[in-house]
Amino acid sequence: MLILRKLGFSMLMLGLALPVWSADNPGTISGYVRGGSGIPQMGAMVEVLGAAAHSLKVFTDENGFYSAAGLLPGVYNLKVSAPTFLPALREHIGLHAGATTIVNVTLSKLFDAMQIAPARSPAEGDDWKWVLRSVSNRPILRVVDDHSPAVAAESAKSDRELKGTLSFLAGSPSEGFGSASDMSTGFSMEKSIFSSDTIGLRGNVGYGSSSPSSVLRASFRHKMDDGSEPSFAVTMRNLPAPDITLHSFQALALTTSDDLTLGDVLELKFGSELQTIQFMGRVTTFRPFGTADLHLSPNTVLEYGYATSEPDSRMNKGFDSAPADPNESAPRVSMTGYDPTVEHAHHQELSLSRRIGKNNLQVAAYMDRVSDPALTGVGEFTTDNGNVLPDLYSGTFTYQGNDFHTQGVRLVLQRQFNSELTGTFDYGYGGVLDLAQSNVSLQNVSQWSLTRKRQSVAGKITGIVPRSKTRWMASYRWVNGEALTPVDMFNASAGRADPYLNLFFRQPIPGTGFFPGHVEAIVDLRNLLAQGYVPVLGHDGHTVYLVQSARAVSGGVAFTF
Repeated sequence: MLILRKLGFSMLMLGLALPVWSADNPGTISGYVRGGSGIPQMGAMVEVLGAAAHSLKVFTDENGFYSAAGLLPGVYNLKVSAPTFLPALREHIGLHAGATTIVNVTLSKLFDAMQIAPARSPAEGDDWKWVLRSVSNRPILRVVDDHSPAVAAESAKSDRELKGTLSFLAGSPSEGFGSASDMSTGFSMEKSIFSSDTIGLRGNVGYGSSSPSSVLRASFRHKMDDGSEPSFAVTMRNLPAPDITLHSFQALALTTSDDLTLGDVLELKFGSELQTIQFMGRVTTFRPFGTADLHLSPNTVLEYGYATSEPDSRMNKGFDSAPADPNESAPRVSMTGYDPTVEHAHHQELSLSRRIGKNNLQVAAYMDRVSDPALTGVGEFTTDNGNVLPDLYSGTFTYQGNDFHTQGVRLVLQRQFNSELTGTFDYGYGGVLDLAQSNVSLQNVSQWSLTRKRQSVAGKITGIVPRSKTRWMASYRWVNGEALTPVDMFNASAGRADPYLNLFFRQPIPGTGFFPGHVEAIVDLRNLLAQGYVPVLGHDGHTVYLVQSARAVSGGVAFTF
C-alpha cells in the first residue's frame, strides 16, 4: 500500500509539473516567405492564430524570414499577407513543447491560377470532379528541433501579372448561326490587380463577305477571404444582317457566378446569365446554372448539376489550350415566319465519380427538356418563307426543330497511360430528334420529327509528343442510327467529344524565341468524314442536309504571352 501511495503521489506531482514545464519550454513557428519566382518577400505580415494566442503578428526581414517565438504547445493557423499577393492560409499547424515547426510559404497572385494556355499533361487538363480544391494549396509541414534544417514547402510558380493570347484562324468553322467566321482574329488578356482581383478581356472579330462580326467579353473576378471567387462578365455581340431581308443581330449578356465550399465535404457553384437579343424584335432570356458536389471521400464525389445551355465545345480538345472564343456562349437562335426564337433547355444530372489509381470512372443519369431547338443545316437555301436563318460567315443555316424531352445515362472511363498519353471511353444512351420518314421537305421537318432512343460510343485519346511538344487529340463518336441532335448533348464530362471523327493539333513553332511569349500552329478538324448528314428537300427543290456537327476545317497561329 505504501508503494502505491508513493506512485500515486509521484504521478500527481508529474501532472502538476508538466504544464509548468511546457510553459517554460515554448515552441516556435518560423520559415521563409517568397514570391512565385522564389524572390524573398520583405515586410510580409505573418499572423499566428490559435487558442493560446488570439493574434500574434510578426513581419519578415530582408531575407523573407520570420519567426514567431514563445508559443505554447497546441494547434495554430497561419495567415500570410503581402502587397500585390493573394493572402495565404495554412491551417492545423501542430506545435510541440520546445520544438520548431518550419512553414515555408510561397505567395501567388490570383492570375497565376488562371492560365490561358498552361503547359501541363492531358490528364491534368481534364477537370474531374473528385479533386478537392483545398488539396492543391496545403503545405508540407514537419516538426523539427531547433537544430534541424528548414524544409521548403512549395515549388516556385510563375510571377507574371499580365497574360494573354492572340490568334489568327482561317477555314470553315461550320457551327451554325452566330458561330465563328471563316476568318477571325481572337484575343484574350487577363491581369491581376489589388492582389485579389482579376480583370479579363476577350474578343473575336470575324471576316466574311459583308461587314465584320464582333464579340467582346469583359470580366471581373474577386477572391474572398473564405476562398470563394464571385465573378461578373459582360458580353456584347454584333453580327451584320445575314440576308437582305433580315436585320443585324445584336446581343448583350450579363453573367454572374459564385462558389461556396463547406469544409472539404460540400462544394457549391452557381450563377446565371441574362441575355437580351435584338433581332427583328427583342427577346430576353434568363439562364441559371449550378452544381452541388458532395465529397464522399478524397476519391469519390456525388454531384447534382443543372444547366440551361450546352457546355463549351473547347472542352472537347481534352486540354485547355484551344484559342479563347467568346462565340461559345452565343445564344442559339432560329426563326419561324421571320419571328426569331431562342432555344430554351433544362438539363438535370446526377453523377457519381470515382478515381481508382490511374483510372477515373463516372456514372451519370440525366433528364433533358429542350424547347425550340436550333438545328444546324448545310447546303444551298432560300429564306422566302422566313423559316430558315442563314449564316453567311460559317456557310450554314439554322432551322427550328420540334420540342423534345428525354432521359438517359452515361458511363465514362478514363485511363492515364503515362504523363503524355491519356485515353477516354464514353458510352451514352438517350433520346435524340429524328425524322419519322425519309424524303421530308425542310418546311415539314418539325411536323415529321420525333424523339428516338439512340446509343453512342466515343473514344478519345489526348497526348503530347515528347520532343516536338506537339499536343494532339483524336476522337470518334459513333451513333447507331440517324439523328438531328447529339446523344447526351449536355455532356460536360471528360468523355465529351464531337460526333464522328475529329482531330486537333497544337504545335509550337521553333525559331520564334525572339517573341516575348511563344508561337504555336493550330489545326482543328471536325467531322472529317462528313458523317451523319440527314438529307431533306429545300424550298427550291434542291437537297440540303441537317447535321449534328457539320464538317469543319480550320487552322492558324496563336501567340501566347
